[in-house]
Amino acid sequence: MMEIVNTHQAEAWNGYEGRHWADHHARYDAMNGGFNEFLLDGAAIGPRDRVLDIGCGNGQVTRLAARRAGLGAATGVDLSGPMLARARSLAAEEGVANVTFEQGDVQVYPFGDDAFDVAISRVGVMFFADPVAAFGNVRRALRADGRLAFLAMAPLGGTDLGTVLAALPPLPEPAIGEHGPLSLSDPDRVREILEGAGFRDVAARRVEAGQIFGRDADDAARFLADWGPIRYNHGDGDEVFQTLRVAVKPFERGGAVRLRGTSWLVKARA
Repeated sequence: MMEIVNTHQAEAWNGYEGRHWADHHARYDAMNGGFNEFLLDGAAIGPRDRVLDIGCGNGQVTRLAARRAGLGAATGVDLSGPMLARARSLAAEEGVANVTFEQGDVQVYPFGDDAFDVAISRVGVMFFADPVAAFGNVRRALRADGRLAFLAMAPLGGTDLGTVLAALPPLPEPAIGEHGPLSLSDPDRVREILEGAGFRDVAARRVEAGQIFGRDADDAARFLADWGPIRYNHGDGDEVFQTLRVAVKPFERGGAVRLRGTSWLVKARA
């Protein structure tokens, strides 16, 4: 039986949130795919590497990593059954044979010792119940001197997405360190967690990429209104949609709604 300690996240990612990401996988990849090269280059994946993708979701990054590790393999692990089903389907459609997907909680997943050369994640590491324990489990799964590279959300202040979300009624801002999308937005906290988990040579740098949220303002606003965090915090009424439609309109150009996003690229050694 699969062991789960992060039960709240398991419920979300096997419920509405996970289904929405699976159903709109291409949209989420358009939002986040601009960061892929930063992550994959930062991980320095070699042709024979064994790669672990943490919180792999619909598996785009896992498949890209598998292609770089053509003589090795990539394994994606996630809590979400709906997204893993999508990931397996997409890997089969694309003919990526050296990739596998496993459902589990990375904090307690029974990885073999020294099973991987490199661990990566595209914004999939911010929700652990106990981040030190989770990263410690990842470190044990890496060979000596193995590499860790991940992307985590940077603070939204001054960003395009922050400008859009500021149009909605304000919410209490979670404290840094609480579980959620911004829990690893402070590099000093990230360093403390990773060093506590046994990593060394921890470094973080801010990276920026374009993000496509929809074909036009109507399309982008409808998608954002249905996005889990907005739907949960603000409901699904027409007022939310109309507010977002006005907020994203200035970013409508070149046949799409285009925002600039920022993330932290974090690298470390086991």
